[in-house]
Amino acid sequence: MKFYPLQFQPIFKERIWGGTKLKTLLNKPISSSITGESWELSTVEGDVSIISNGEFAGKSLLEIINAFPIEVLGTKVYQNFGKQFPLLFKYLDAREDLSIQVHPNDQLAKERHNSFGKTEMWYVIQADENSSLIVGFKEDSNAKEYVDNLKNKTLLSILDTVKVQVGDVFFLDTGTVHAIGAGLLIAEIQQTSDITYRLYDFDRVDAQGKTRELHIEMALEAIHYNKIEAQKTYSKKENTSNTMVDCNYFTTNFIPLQDQMTIQKEGTSFTVYMCTEGDFSIHLNEAIYTYKKGDTILIPAAISNYTINGNASLLEIYIK
Repeated sequence: MKFYPLQFQPIFKERIWGGTKLKTLLNKPISSSITGESWELSTVEGDVSIISNGEFAGKSLLEIINAFPIEVLGTKVYQNFGKQFPLLFKYLDAREDLSIQVHPNDQLAKERHNSFGKTEMWYVIQADENSSLIVGFKEDSNAKEYVDNLKNKTLLSILDTVKVQVGDVFFLDTGTVHAIGAGLLIAEIQQTSDITYRLYDFDRVDAQGKTRELHIEMALEAIHYNKIEAQKTYSKKENTSNTMVDCNYFTTNFIPLQDQMTIQKEGTSFTVYMCTEGDFSIHLNEAIYTYKKGDTILIPAAISNYTINGNASLLEIYIK
């Protein structure tokens, strides 16, 4: 079997806070004016990605993993996760503020939901003027202070708000209270999990006049109450894999591609590229595959040597 770079049909999610940037800035074929998420690569139950190119077109990611687990996932990933695909990749468009939320760790998520936890990271693709994020507490806090401020609708007064710009990176360990602010377009890389505890939603109502469910009690045990430093600094050396985030669940590098770069892998993990600016191509054997801003590409672990060429900003993700 000759493996090749895989692309997938995006899975769009309408959200009360969504907009149209996925179409205007990332070339996604959305039809709604409140599309908040494009799930680029997913094996979440009910939202499994379907391959859109080449010999495997029409098959799901789970189908090819079941047929070729080591070739697709890699030796180490298969050893640690079996035939599970452990990551989820998204683009998010926040026309309005997202709810303030938190995600459980592996232990809590397993006990309560039989799921992975949800460690994640954000890369800011585009930011309107004065856009911001909420990441953790301003100072060390505790459950009582959190609940008191929630009841008094003063939660924002104890949370850390950070103004952001294009290229900013945030690593959100499980338990970090967070929210994406209005005016941001973000690439999100996370564990395969759809478990979110919503803490506060600014008393918003949907088209039917209903508020969204909050998960205040469930969040109490999940929250990490100490002040954290979520923002990451990283180098931007051209034609180099510059490490942004390196954790137990994934490694994400930033590649400012100018011209050409040869990539060599050892078959231990799949690799994913998210193109956040420009366009590029992958040269594999005699074939050339071309991509543009907004594309997400899965390189099966069986592909060990290839060249990338172009003028682009790439996120490169794999598991060590």
